[in-house]
Amino acid sequence: MTNNIYPVVWQDERVLLIDQTKLPLEYNLVAISRYEDMALAIKNMIVRGAPAIGVAAGYGMYLGAREIQTDDGKIFLQELQKIAVILRETRPTAVNLFWAISRMLKIAHESIGNVTEIKANLLATAQQIQLEDLQTCQAIGDHGLAVLPKKPDKLTILTHCNTGSLATAGYGTALGVIRSAWRDHRLARVYADETRPRLQGAKLTAWECVQEQIPVTVITDGMAAHCMQQGMIDGVIVGADRIAVNGDTANKIGTYSLAVVAKSHNVPFFVAAPISTIDFELENGSQIPIEERHPSEIYQVGETVICPPGVEFYNPAFDVTPANLITAIITEKGAFHPDELLAKLKR
Repeated sequence: MTNNIYPVVWQDERVLLIDQTKLPLEYNLVAISRYEDMALAIKNMIVRGAPAIGVAAGYGMYLGAREIQTDDGKIFLQELQKIAVILRETRPTAVNLFWAISRMLKIAHESIGNVTEIKANLLATAQQIQLEDLQTCQAIGDHGLAVLPKKPDKLTILTHCNTGSLATAGYGTALGVIRSAWRDHRLARVYADETRPRLQGAKLTAWECVQEQIPVTVITDGMAAHCMQQGMIDGVIVGADRIAVNGDTANKIGTYSLAVVAKSHNVPFFVAAPISTIDFELENGSQIPIEERHPSEIYQVGETVICPPGVEFYNPAFDVTPANLITAIITEKGAFHPDELLAKLKR
């Protein structure tokens, strides 16, 4: 088994991103040397997945800092704040983006030394964010094993969108749990929702599984209920872009539907995400901002238009799954029932 898919890499004084808009047909690397280009890469989903966006934003802050031409510490921090504003505006739902930017700003303000030393500290912090995320995902995978259903046969797990190496610094969150189950010979097969409208499940999750020779079956989003009804699914594991303190979870559109169907079929429904995905300022999911994306994601596939002229479109990129539909939230500190989440993490 290989674990060498890294969507964000610092190399030769620049960031290399796997262009996820080209997968699975093409494997292309995009070199990023300016923060404006990183902002576009995040906004245009060249890099995607909440943890990976956080890592990319960390490096984006450093690239922006590197471009600031001043030796005056006060002016430097003012200019860095402007860069933070631009990066924050790229994706409104993924809280890891804001968490990483805030961490970089905090380091800049707390660094002792001249501007050159502050810039060096920012690069080191971005690299630390990346390393920590990789370690976090591996811990999530291990903790997830403890809560997966116990049965004599190997498990079949349904997942939605992409939560693997491509969505993180490496290894993955929900797909990291699946990867750990495969490593421990507890997994029979992954069922991957295609995940309309951008098809991350069909394009990215399936691609990752093929790379590691994990058996994977792609189904359309509308087939999940049928598969559960037929007894084909032992559990559902998804990721998260933002979690409120009560456990309400925002994730890729279609996740809420899966949770409702899983509940009605007594199939356990798990969310796997780092603690950095929890927004401790939000009491519940109604406060989570939901990004709406361009209607072209719906009315065309590739270059092919599939809808008639004159129709209207609604394209929210995320939905919110209420905590009462979630069996457990799997973090790097352990797996918790949503009701226990805040209390456990504040110990």
